[in-house]
Amino acid sequence: MIKKFQELLQWLFLRVEGLFNAAFGDRINPFYHLGAITFFLFWVVGASGLYLYVFFETGIPEAYTSVVALTDKQWWLGGILRSVHRYASDAMVLTMVLHMLRYFAFDRYHGFRWFSWVTGVMLIWMVYASGVNGYMLPWDQLAQYVTVTSFEWLDSLPIFNGTLMRNFLYSDHVGSRFFTLLSFMHLGIPLVVLMVMWIHVQRVPKARTTPPRPIVVGLLLTMLVLSLVAPVRVQGGVSDLAKAVTSVELDWFYMAVFPLLTEWPLGRVWALVVGASVLLALLPWLPPRWGRGAKNKFQIVVHGEQGESAEITVRKGETILDAGLREGLTLAYDCRNGGCGLCVCSVAQGAYEQRPYQASALSGAQKARGQALMCCMEPSEDMAIEVAYDIGAQPQAPEVHSATVVQMERLAEDVMLVVLELPDGKSLDFLAGQYINILLDDGQRRAFSFANRPQAGRQIELHVRLVPGGRFTTYVFEGMKVGDVLRFEGPRGQFTLRESDPPILFVAGATGFAPIKSIVEDAFARGVQRTMRLYWGVRQPQDLYMLQHCEEWQRAHANFTVVPVVSEPAPGDGWTGRTGLVHEAMLADFADLSGYEVYLCGSVRMVDAAVPAFIAQGLHEDACFSDAFVPAAPAPVA
Repeated sequence: MIKKFQELLQWLFLRVEGLFNAAFGDRINPFYHLGAITFFLFWVVGASGLYLYVFFETGIPEAYTSVVALTDKQWWLGGILRSVHRYASDAMVLTMVLHMLRYFAFDRYHGFRWFSWVTGVMLIWMVYASGVNGYMLPWDQLAQYVTVTSFEWLDSLPIFNGTLMRNFLYSDHVGSRFFTLLSFMHLGIPLVVLMVMWIHVQRVPKARTTPPRPIVVGLLLTMLVLSLVAPVRVQGGVSDLAKAVTSVELDWFYMAVFPLLTEWPLGRVWALVVGASVLLALLPWLPPRWGRGAKNKFQIVVHGEQGESAEITVRKGETILDAGLREGLTLAYDCRNGGCGLCVCSVAQGAYEQRPYQASALSGAQKARGQALMCCMEPSEDMAIEVAYDIGAQPQAPEVHSATVVQMERLAEDVMLVVLELPDGKSLDFLAGQYINILLDDGQRRAFSFANRPQAGRQIELHVRLVPGGRFTTYVFEGMKVGDVLRFEGPRGQFTLRESDPPILFVAGATGFAPIKSIVEDAFARGVQRTMRLYWGVRQPQDLYMLQHCEEWQRAHANFTVVPVVSEPAPGDGWTGRTGLVHEAMLADFADLSGYEVYLCGSVRMVDAAVPAFIAQGLHEDACFSDAFVPAAPAPVA
């Protein structure tokens, strides 16, 4: 039942937040700053309240006349600030409730988060107590109703047993000392609230207590306009305990329970309020989770752009982003709620649970490339992730290898086979589908996938495609010779074959065939019997530089099929096979991709176009794996 309710709330929050993102952008979406907005509203309530207190007089009937004078005679400041005080108080209740409801919806209150949840429940009731107490001070008709009803409710407790209401039998029983007590409470309770708010955020790493400036300006302008359009005024005349209050306008943000106090037995209202409070406070432990043995902490290795890495401990139920910030890493983030996409990372190893997020923050193509949002990742095992910036950790130099060029062969006019050989006694353990980074003299890197299967001795096979103006590829075609020595880092990447059962569809664009060749040859060597179908797309027939090799696989292995696709055949090519875009050819053959695994390697444009189309045709996001290659910038012209 709780799970279904949470799913409904998640759906509502994601839809509403998506609308706000479209209207204002994710950076100033108020739903991503509810806690910070609550802090800001507290300061607005406190600042306006201090000014009002200067002019407030604690006596009968001085309290009423001082509030009337402040509202009417000083309307240009005192009256506006009194209205701002009221509207900010109401808004604070609203943001607190939404904040708690959102954390409940996205299941962010279990485990170590129990402390923040329980202190949040305490804060809500303390804010209610402070607000109800504030309505007693003007000593108008509303104040009389609130005061008498509240003390009747308290008087129903056995500890008081009717002694409190004796003070409200006659008007002359209420004096200046009583108002001094009310004023003291209205100053003291907010101080306790501030202390608990500070305690509340201590377990939230780098918790924000100030919303973005546009939100601050928007809130202040909204409250100012409300104060001018609908100013807050006293209700009725001065309080008269000899007469019963028959009609008042309630502030439903603070007084939703008051109608029940006149309609229900007071004991039943106590049962409702106390029972709801206890239930809220116990939610982190409901339903009970019996038994032990589940792992409560996970080790996550975070790799930065410059080779630095850090190992952090993530508690069960904690996101990788929160854990990284708690342990002092410099991680990119903004909304912390799956809306902005700044905290994207690449998953190199390990499994995790993904919280809901806005589709605009992480595209299907990014997810297929193994990317995820750290603010929405709760690990279920030890993991390794990569980010494309400096994480503020001590750099850890990756291992650098040297290899000699032992073979060069033109596979096509613009594709060169380069075979590297490691020194005697050296070997390189890699997984089929991974890549290496060739190191240039100035430290720049060029990534190339393994085109041979692992355990192939000391040799590494690369397919290098000539990029016009490309610094390294131009050198390969015009300057490199057998005997040259190259330095490289690796292996790297997670574009590898998953150990599962569904049939496999490979989609390769141009030299994106190289890692797929490695995967297919490794699968044959390991005796993998899953059905494999390769769609290889190129511009012209002569770009299918190893088609005969693929056809040999097809003849030798009953579980393998190759489908070449040419996008721009010339009239004189004599091409009679499939034409068009390679991913569209696959979509034409498979109307329903559910139940398949797809491995896609090619240009970024190809991957970004293909992945959403695959998912729209039934492919599950978790069954789509891709590796997009980006050409390096051309070499500068002398």
